Amino acid sequence: MKLYGYWRSSCSYRTRIALHLKGVPFEYVPVHLVKDGGEQFRDDYREKNPMAQVPTLEVEEGGVVHRLGQSLAIIEWLEERYPEQPLLPADSFLRARTRQLAETINAGIQPFQNLSVLKLVKSELGGDEQAFARRFIEKGLAAYQTLAEPVQGRFSVGDAPTVADVCLVPQLFAARRFGVDLGPFPSLVRIEEQCASLPAFQAAHPDRQIDAVIGG
Repeated sequence: MKLYGYWRSSCSYRTRIALHLKGVPFEYVPVHLVKDGGEQFRDDYREKNPMAQVPTLEVEEGGVVHRLGQSLAIIEWLEERYPEQPLLPADSFLRARTRQLAETINAGIQPFQNLSVLKLVKSELGGDEQAFARRFIEKGLAAYQTLAEPVQGRFSVGDAPTVADVCLVPQLFAARRFGVDLGPFPSLVRIEEQCASLPAFQAAHPDRQIDAVIGG
C-alpha cells in the first residue's frame, strides 16, 4: 500500500492519521506541491489522480491496482476494510454528528485554504490570501466547537478518536500557519492535546515526514 502525499497538506495529514490509527502499514511517497511548479501536475501523477491533488492511496490486490483520492473517501474505505479500530461511533446519531464535524472542516474550511484557491485570490483577484483563509478557518472552527460541545468527551465525540479528530488536528495545524488565534477555541485545543498523546497522531505529524526535511 502506498500513500502519495505532501507533508503539510491537511488532507494528506488526515489520511496518515487514519492509517496509523488503524495500524495499517504503508509506504509514504512524497509529492511536492510547490517545487518545480508542483509535482502533482506531472503527467505520471495525473494518471494516478486526475484532480492533480493529494492524497492518493494506491492498493494492489489480486494483481489489480486500485487508486483512491479524496481523504474522506479513503478514510471511509479504511473504515470498511479495517473495522477493528473504528473511527465512527456505533450510535447512528453520533455517527452522523461525527461526519458532520468532519465535513465542517472538509467542506466548510478546506476549500478556502487550498493552495490553488489562495493563488487565485492573490494573483487574479488582488486579495490578501492569508486574511481570506483566516475568515473561513475562524468561522468553521467556531461552528465545530459549538457542534462538538454536547457530544465531546476526551475527544470530539466521546472518549475515543474518530474521523472528526482526524480532520480537526490537521486543521488546527493549518490554522496556526495562517496566524489564526486559537484562544477562542479552548475545547478544540484540549482535544488536540489529547490526540497529541497518541502514537498514531505523533507518527502522522508533518514534521515527522521524510519530505518535511526537503522543503516547504
